[in-house]
Amino acid sequence: MSRVFVTGGSGVVGGALIDSLRERGDDVVALARSDAAGAELERRGANIVRGDILDADVLARGMEGCTTVFHVAGVNQLCVEDPSPMLRANIDGPAVAIRAAARAGVPRVVHTSSAATLGEPEGVVGDEDTPHRGWFLSTYERSKTEGEKVAFETGNQEGVEVVSVNPSSVQGPGRAGGTARFLLAFLDGRLKLFVNTHVSLVDIKDCSAGHLLAAERGKSGERYVLNGMTLTIAEAFALAAEVAGVERSPRLVPREAATVAGTIVERAFRLVRRRPPVCREMVQTLIHGHRYDGSRAERELGLRYSDPRDTIRRTVAWAREAGLLRNT
Repeated sequence: MSRVFVTGGSGVVGGALIDSLRERGDDVVALARSDAAGAELERRGANIVRGDILDADVLARGMEGCTTVFHVAGVNQLCVEDPSPMLRANIDGPAVAIRAAARAGVPRVVHTSSAATLGEPEGVVGDEDTPHRGWFLSTYERSKTEGEKVAFETGNQEGVEVVSVNPSSVQGPGRAGGTARFLLAFLDGRLKLFVNTHVSLVDIKDCSAGHLLAAERGKSGERYVLNGMTLTIAEAFALAAEVAGVERSPRLVPREAATVAGTIVERAFRLVRRRPPVCREMVQTLIHGHRYDGSRAERELGLRYSDPRDTIRRTVAWAREAGLLRNT
């Protein structure tokens, strides 16, 4: 049994990771920013340390006696008017966590990055060695790219081994945001129009397994893309409809029309000082699409990906039980 420290444990990825760690018998210490988060983490069997992700003293105390730190905490948002909280969490957070690990004598940190940091040009299947396109689709993508760079640099400075895992869009029970938001809206009959694109997805179970394998077998200074499937949006919708037993067929609109609509909606909501449901960077990200190659994690870490049909089936079952699908 190992003692490990986890940040971001109240999120979907972090919570699933804690469950996996507890299932194999690890003693988990988790950072909680609120009483509600602390209660949820305790329910999962973790020991709680209360504090902020940027409080190095709190982190270092919580990490004492741990063999590994899983730095999962981060903010994944689009269309935000004030990106400063996301920038602090995604760029400053990794450096603080790794320096705290060094103070506590923890030799290895697994940093949860994102496949978005690959920055693959449109139409390219991105992997760990793909040259970055040189510009960013969103502030989120920029923050995660810079945060990953900071993580590796800080690890080198502090003498801490840093391994990066780079999940594509995480899917499975508990996930209602990101790509899952569109899939669920489509299944529920609320999504009538969409843009033709590619999506890359990874099962939440495989994402957790990838973190554990990266801690055990990953090479310091390297990153590992976690991606179990790449589909056109039409293929993804067709698979979801088949698994859910519904007949749905959204209309795919031209990219130019989607771009114009996104701009109009964003400006209208900004005028009334409300966060827009759609914005230019969201549409730009959707139009660009993502195609990732997650085979390195298979070859070097021994990860085995789930059947896409099983991922969708479990997601649909969870969404129905949670009341997120009212029209299926």
